[in-house]
Amino acid sequence: MTNARAVPVLFLHGLWLHASSWQPWSDLFAARGFEPIAPGWPGEPGTVEHARRRPEAVAGAGIDDLTGHYAGIVRGLPSAPVIVGHSFGGLITQKLLGMGLGRAGVAIDPAPIKGVRPLPFAQLRSGFPVLANPGNRRRAVSLTASHFRYAFGNAIGRAESDALFARWTIPSPGRPLFEAALANVTRRSPAAVDTGNTDRGPLLLISGQRDHTVPDVVTRATYKLYGDSTAVTDLKQFPDRGHSLTIDSGWRAVADHTLAWLSRQLT
Repeated sequence: MTNARAVPVLFLHGLWLHASSWQPWSDLFAARGFEPIAPGWPGEPGTVEHARRRPEAVAGAGIDDLTGHYAGIVRGLPSAPVIVGHSFGGLITQKLLGMGLGRAGVAIDPAPIKGVRPLPFAQLRSGFPVLANPGNRRRAVSLTASHFRYAFGNAIGRAESDALFARWTIPSPGRPLFEAALANVTRRSPAAVDTGNTDRGPLLLISGQRDHTVPDVVTRATYKLYGDSTAVTDLKQFPDRGHSLTIDSGWRAVADHTLAWLSRQLT
């Protein structure tokens, strides 16, 4: 394996989770010799408490804003990083990798990119609190504990779901959800990814097969879009896991699989 100490790892979170929710992953990757960083979204306050008090700090940020923000961070690193993203962070991971940024990417329950056709009811229901009001495109929106339970914590117990909600959730901009929802009818959609890039680094897509927010069929449809690329693209499905799989009590199994996959790709 390549000397992991020379490899930065950039962790990208998705909607409704704070960047600090990656701390267990960062600690594990650091113990394995990587150099992890988990910067927040543009304008995101440094703590969960501050982010909840200042929802306006992230309101209006869209996919292009996120991509430009993280592309700047990647270009400022001393060497090309591994990029690991969850949900909309997984979409941004794919965009950056398609742009030739990053030595490898892992997209966990990634938000749908342009070209993904399946639109399961569970996904619609998960996005309803934002998409039901067009005005939310310009706002930051919070989830309730009950909606977090449906969208993130459906595969774990209610007590654990409520604890994760209390610990990690923050208001998030509605704009990325609208952009992803309209991607297939938008000519220059910011959710478009260069899936045909044959020179990019290897990509691992991970799916929780009980995920309501990004159902397994959506991740499988994303995987199929890479069929014309000769670059490495792998898919790993975790049965009985939901959208909380990066932060709940089963996170270590996902992280360990990610590390094992990376050890093969970085050799």
